[in-house]
Amino acid sequence: QILGKVYAVLSDAKQRAVYDETGTVDEDSEVLQGDRDWLEYWQLLFKLTVKDIEDFQKSYKNSEEELEDVKAAYLNFEGNMDRIMESVMCADYTDEPRIREMIERAIDSGELPSYKAFVRESKKKMMSRRRRAEKEAKEAKKIKDELGLGGENDLQALIQRRSKDREREMDDFFAQLEAKYGNNAKKGGKKTPAKKRKT
Repeated sequence: QILGKVYAVLSDAKQRAVYDETGTVDEDSEVLQGDRDWLEYWQLLFKLTVKDIEDFQKSYKNSEEELEDVKAAYLNFEGNMDRIMESVMCADYTDEPRIREMIERAIDSGELPSYKAFVRESKKKMMSRRRRAEKEAKEAKKIKDELGLGGENDLQALIQRRSKDREREMDDFFAQLEAKYGNNAKKGGKKTPAKKRKT
């Protein structure tokens, strides 16, 4: 909804002019009103599915772009493989031997310097990183299974589920408020006994 309002303001000439001049927006403006289905609206603007992400991963891995990203990460983190693996897009622990080989080839050809953190990394540290990554992968799979993800419209299903969860939380919140304060209001609150008039 927030993104929708921002887009509505920026794409409306009058609202944009008011914002540029004053730094504020008119909350009562027609462009900010209405019960728009924001999920559907953003999907029209940015059509993205799990398959799109998987297709990108396939085209990215072993590409020139990935190679340049790996080299940049190697230089930036001075051979620290923990940081390199965290920063390279789409990389998981199964990609480490491939990424390590890319770096070794670049070192052998003189494209990259030979950092001690990389060339002398202990087997113990490598295994520790692998165990940590495997544990994280298992946890991610468990969450994915719990959320029922795995199809073409996973992102939409996840967003809708989160939205419904938030609605349910708000309903519960209002129900608690009503239970706490509503009963007294319905009964008219506590009545104080009327004073007897002197006759």
